[in-house]
Amino acid sequence: MPVIFRRTARLALVAGSSALLLACGTVDTASNRIVSAITPYKIDIVQGNFVSKEQVDALQPGMSKLQVREILGTPLVASVFHADRWDYVFTIKRPNVEAQPRRLTVFFKDDALQRFEGDEMPSEADFVASLDGGRRIDKSKVPVLEATPRQLEKFPAPPKPAEEAAPAEAAPALPANYPPLESPAR
Repeated sequence: MPVIFRRTARLALVAGSSALLLACGTVDTASNRIVSAITPYKIDIVQGNFVSKEQVDALQPGMSKLQVREILGTPLVASVFHADRWDYVFTIKRPNVEAQPRRLTVFFKDDALQRFEGDEMPSEADFVASLDGGRRIDKSKVPVLEATPRQLEKFPAPPKPAEEAAPAEAAPALPANYPPLESPAR
């Protein structure tokens, strides 16, 4: 009887251990489901200067730096060593998705746009749709970002440049030297 008792005890111990290990896996899976259900909301993060396909399409060789800045905004990277090169970089980070970096480099020669190169940029509508959790956006509802001539008639004409305007009074002359910032030593 003791031999049968030992074998039965071993078999019960192996069966119990197996059941316990199986239960741990089930508990672990269940706990993962619970934890994933109560984790905080993670937002999409856009870092850098977003540049759309429409903005890139508006660039024309020969544009001044001011015109390029009005279209694309201030560059994220303007190197002291490369004064004629601007870099526009942005990254989209989404939860559980690999980061999506985008880069556009603009080259100038004599303060005029010479060329530009970079990644394929998303359109504004596609970018908004991607931020909206991938839900489809009716592109007919995306507002037009240009005013028609009829809409522009509602606004007053811009003031004339300073050259055409009446001459203003001459500004007073600046002093040749200024008083010291600190009181003289005693």
